[in-house]
Amino acid sequence: MGQEHLSFNLTGTSGFAAQQTQSGMDQAQQHLLQEIAGLNVMPEGAFNIRANGATAQRQSSEHVKIVGKTDVQGIDIYVAPGTKDETVYIPVVMSQSGIQELVYNDFHIGADADVTIIAGCGIDNCGHEDSQHDGIHSFFIEKGARVKYVEKHYGCGAGDGGRIMNPQTIVEIGEDGYMEMESVQIKGIDSTNRVTKATLQKNATFVVTERLMTHGRQNAISEFEVKLEGEGSGTHVVSRAVAKEQSTQTFISRVYGDAPCNGHTECDAIIMDDAKISAIPEIKADCPDASLIHEAAIGKIVGDQIIKLMTLGLTAAEAEEQIIEGFLK
Repeated sequence: MGQEHLSFNLTGTSGFAAQQTQSGMDQAQQHLLQEIAGLNVMPEGAFNIRANGATAQRQSSEHVKIVGKTDVQGIDIYVAPGTKDETVYIPVVMSQSGIQELVYNDFHIGADADVTIIAGCGIDNCGHEDSQHDGIHSFFIEKGARVKYVEKHYGCGAGDGGRIMNPQTIVEIGEDGYMEMESVQIKGIDSTNRVTKATLQKNATFVVTERLMTHGRQNAISEFEVKLEGEGSGTHVVSRAVAKEQSTQTFISRVYGDAPCNGHTECDAIIMDDAKISAIPEIKADCPDASLIHEAAIGKIVGDQIIKLMTLGLTAAEAEEQIIEGFLK
């Protein structure tokens, strides 16, 4: 098992060390790690933790090797064929105002492997300059491999500098491969342009669940493009979103059926206050045996739902929040 690190030590099972001088990470970064990756102790197995534009600590395991790139910022993750039941953590945290970075992470998933990858980015901006993380994640999934990919984006901080994230996820799934992607952004990101593109070969499957909430004057764009090139391939893309106050959201989904395949894309959104939402689904079939469906719905919370919960003792605001929480689960 190999490690590369910048004085990032933990206090065993009791959690992260309380002081920056002991752990190499400040309390804001520790809070962000808990929010985006559920980490309060050092994970087992392979991981790469990036903090304020540099690697805080990196560790490989017997079956998962993580190697730093030499030409650009980022890492290569190699999962050995046949690897089972491993979880790999690659979170990014930023607690300094004014950092802007572009990171390239490539995932090479060997045949018949089955792994979970916990990614995500958290920004705590207490300053006046914008903090921005742009990440390009490329997945190369070999025959029969399965990947669950979880990314959570979170922002906080009392400063007026922007919290900006622009993630791109590029996926190539080989024959009989499977990828499930869970993307969550519920709080604090001022601007984001999220792009996901996937190409599927024979009997490959790509499942996406997006949960998104914006408020204030935040802006979010989500763009999905799935090419079903192999016979028997399939995709299911579902987005659930809530837009509050003066925020804006745009959902773009394109599914192309170039072979006998099945594709479904769906966007359900709750609009509130003075928010604006656009849903732009597109399906295109170049094969008579392609079966493609798109659905989109935008609407406000029905008054009867709030009244029903108020009869149980909740205030109108509490009822509204409970409805939103249930919608985004």
